[in-house]
Parts: sequence; C-alpha cells; structure tokens
Amino acid sequence: MFRKPRGEAEIAPRTGIIDIGSNSIRLVVYQGPERLPAILFNEKVMAGLGRGLAETGAIAPEGMRLAKEALARFAAVSREMEVTRLRTVATAAVRDASNGAILLNAARDLGLEVELLSGEQEAIAAGHGVMSAIPQADGIVGDLGGGSLELVRVKKGEVSDRVSFPLGVLRIAAIRGKGPGALERQVHKLLKGADWLGRGAGLPLYLVGGSWRALGRLDMHLCSYPLPVIHQYAMAPAAIARMGRTIAHVDKHWLRAVPGLSSARSATLGDGAALLTVLLKHLGSSTTIVSAFGLREGLLYGALDAACRVQDPLIVATRDEGRVFGRFPEHGDLLDQWIAPLFDRDLPAMARLRHAACHLSDVGWRANPEFRAERGVEIALHGNWVAIDARGRALIAQALFTSLGGGTNTPEPLPTLAPPADLKRAVAWGLAMRLGQRLSGGLAGPLQRSRLSEDGSVVALHLSGDDRALYGDAVERRHVALGNAVGRKAVVAG
Repeated sequence: MFRKPRGEAEIAPRTGIIDIGSNSIRLVVYQGPERLPAILFNEKVMAGLGRGLAETGAIAPEGMRLAKEALARFAAVSREMEVTRLRTVATAAVRDASNGAILLNAARDLGLEVELLSGEQEAIAAGHGVMSAIPQADGIVGDLGGGSLELVRVKKGEVSDRVSFPLGVLRIAAIRGKGPGALERQVHKLLKGADWLGRGAGLPLYLVGGSWRALGRLDMHLCSYPLPVIHQYAMAPAAIARMGRTIAHVDKHWLRAVPGLSSARSATLGDGAALLTVLLKHLGSSTTIVSAFGLREGLLYGALDAACRVQDPLIVATRDEGRVFGRFPEHGDLLDQWIAPLFDRDLPAMARLRHAACHLSDVGWRANPEFRAERGVEIALHGNWVAIDARGRALIAQALFTSLGGGTNTPEPLPTLAPPADLKRAVAWGLAMRLGQRLSGGLAGPLQRSRLSEDGSVVALHLSGDDRALYGDAVERRHVALGNAVGRKAVVAG
C-alpha cells in the first residue's frame, strides 16, 4: 500500500510494517534516517494465531476474529498517519494453517497486500535485524515466534546458514506434555537432522522474539539490574536454567508484577525458558545476548543499499536526536572535531562514544537549568539507542552529566555499569564539551576559528584577533577545570 503525503514540508516520509505473527499482530510506523528511523507508532494485538495449530491445523475462530479486527484498525491508522510505504508480512501460523488463506483474503479486502514469508525469509530477516542493531554481531541468531524458531549464522555483516524449525513457543507445551525429556529429544532430533548440533560452540546466541525478551526482563528483575534497557542484555546459560526452575515455583500474580512483563508473555515464560535451556545445550552457545531488533527491523535493513548499511547506527541516531532537539543542527560533529586533539589516545571504540556524546550535548537545553545534568543522564541511559552496551551508555551519561553542569562526581547508577578509569575519561570529555559550548555559545563560527591542543604540560586554547574577546571569566573557569582534570595547565595561545 502506498500513499503520497499532502506535502513534503508537512510530513516526512513514513514507513509502516504490519507483522502478522503466530502470537501477535503488530503495526510499527517509522520515521527518520534510513539507517535507523525512529519508531513513531507501535501497537500490538495478542491474537494467538498459532495457539492450537499443531492439534487442529487451523487458526481458531477467536484468533481469526482478533486478527481481522487488528488488521482493519491498522489499515485505518496507517491511512490516518499518511504512511508513505506500508509493508504487510505474515509468518509461520498463516503459512501453516489450513485456513490461512481466509485471513489473507480479508487483508486484501482492506487494501493490504500480504507477503507470506517462508521460514528461510524469516531467518534472513531476523539475522538482518540483529546486524542492524549490533553491527559486529558474530554468532547464532535465534528468533522465537509463536509458530516457529529460526536459527541463522551471522558474521562480519553477513547472513550465512539458516534454518527454520516448528518449535514456536505456542507449540512447546504440547511437546513437553509428552513426558519428561520429550522436548530435549525433539530439539536434538531436529538439530541433528539439519546438521546444527554444536554450531554455536563458543559463540553467543542472540535472542529475538517477545518470549525471550520477556525472559530477559525477568532476569533483570531477579538480579536488580539498574538499567531498564533490554537491548544487548546478556544472560549466561546457568542463569536461564535457574530462571526455568524459578518460573515453575512462582504464581502468575508474582510474574505479572515484574516491570515490563506483560501478562500475555508471562504465560509462555516457562516454555520459552525450557526451549532455550535445551537449545543452548545442543548448540553449545557460550552466552545469550538479547536483541530489541528482529524481523521488522531486518526487513528495513534488508532494503538498504550497501553504503547505508555500513553507517554506524549509534552515530546516525544521536546525530538525528541532536538535529531535532538541539539548538544548532550538526553541532555535534563540529564539537567532537574541536575536542578530539585532547583525546587522540582514545581507542576507536572510545572515540565513537565521545562522538555520540557530542551529538547529544545540546539536547537538554530546554530543561530546567537545575535539572539539565540529570536530563543528560536520562537521555544517555534510557534513549532508544542501539549498537551500544550498558558501559557505553554510562560513559555517555557521565560526559553529558559533566558537560551540562553536574560537576565531576559520578551519579548513580553509573559506577555499577562502567569502571572508574573509563568514567574518569568521560568526565574529561564532558569538561571539554562544556568549554566548547561556553566559548561558542553553541555556534559554529567560534569553534571553526579556534582550536585546542595539548603537549603534555598545557591545554592550550588557540584564539586569534577579535576572538580573544570570547575568553571571558566563564570560559576561563571552564578552561581551568578541564586543565585540572587532565593534569595540565590552561593557557591561551594565538
């Protein structure tokens, strides 16, 4: 479905995806940079199309009703939002159900052209989704849906081997009901038949799908993890096995009290944990890493050209955030270039985080001055960033906290997320950013005409001509603070 916006100045292009899954049906509308557009709208309906499919071979009447209602609403919402391009896809339940064509025909009557994805296409899309959010991913992607489980090998930005198994979370209860060890025997048989036994030896298993993300939420709750961000959260196989035992002995009311855990997902937690425990054993994977991105994001990523795919999603997203919410577009790139001479020993991974922090350096300017530093921490820790772990978020948070006037202290929970030496480095970034912002007033000209340097004993701010007048008391104090933080004397040079 295509719809032309009323005017380019009135609305930026919007891309929508309706995902007809075996457990849920979801509409997500994206808007923003091609490499990593922001989510403008996100709604799901737990239709449970795959529930009972293994026994009856058909989508149940209640699931069919909920699905038709969801598709009608999502088609209407897409029209109202003037979605530029709407893509509708269906996966295992519709593919396998004897009455799946009825739902496809109902979608067509609504103007939705449904792509019925094969198991291989699902696997490729899941792999692309993980690589979109974790560009350096090297391991096995496991995408657990309601009707199927896809496994795909990802390495160096490429998808290689992939396979699809009838092991969706809605099928696991029936398999486990056949007696102790039935699930393990079934998983072993399927993996062996597809030549996947031991394929994950020493590699992480990247977890995609709502049921496995729910397991991550539960583990975060059990461990009192201080950062409520699921993306790139890691769980060891032993922790997953312990969770499986915990789930078996707690009631539903306790599970429903877990933050971020929906009641619909809590019902399948035990089956999801049981499958994951067995799967890790027979794949030989060393750890698990949760991915917030999956099939839908993989469809977007798969449509990009090679030049767009190699863009850093963290830099793209923070640059766009700075452009939208900062005072001066593209100021972050210039600020990073200005402070970079002081940090030329930063390894590329650290320099990347510093660059992202510079893009976010001005996004808190509308906040109450008393709370700008706290606003910076919130943006760094809770922003919808990808290709960054908890340590990276903490370093950006520290840099923003310091640059926005919070001082050189380290607020909670940053000390639990990153080592002291790294946080100390981020403090120095923040002081340099604070100096650049005060000197320039956030404008490009003063930064373009001046520069910073250091020679092991001094931090020199080079100003010439009329720009000497910019070096007022407030600038001097920030210059001295930066020099003290890096053990150098602050001097003004021509």
